[in-house]
Amino acid sequence: MHIVAMGVTATGKTSVAERLAKELGLDFSEGDDLHPQANIDKMSAGTPLDDDDRRPWLQAIAELIADQHRAGTSAVVTCSALKRSYRDILRSGLADSDIFFVHLHADFDVLFERMSQRTKHFMPPSLLQSQFDTLEPLEDDESGVLVDVAPPLDAVVAASVNAVRAAYAR
Repeated sequence: MHIVAMGVTATGKTSVAERLAKELGLDFSEGDDLHPQANIDKMSAGTPLDDDDRRPWLQAIAELIADQHRAGTSAVVTCSALKRSYRDILRSGLADSDIFFVHLHADFDVLFERMSQRTKHFMPPSLLQSQFDTLEPLEDDESGVLVDVAPPLDAVVAASVNAVRAAYAR
């Protein structure tokens, strides 16, 4: 089982994914660590990434997931996975049942406020709208769940854990 904590910036992907991995006894990987420096520089300068910028990053995450799958390990990884085509890259080589997306979401104003308060991230608040503009919600044929991140972190993690357990109890 491979779980991708996805969503636009400031939804708490890292915080939720780390706790989700711990709760389920799985490995954790931070997808942002796989961004090429050019992507980080571009976002830090306030320029949104395009599909060509994201492709090598998504392929690196897909390779990480595939390596874990071949090794027989399960993990939680963070990745915005904003478009269906991006999620298709992450799924490449896996059965649909092998990957589950936890789509973390909240209203723009909630996330903009969070971004305005954080100090240690390369993405400025000015890029939030570009992420909302790019976002394609999970489609009916994609294995995953939509989780509201406006509640406290404990409630978000509990909802995420319950959804994953329900999906893999089938």
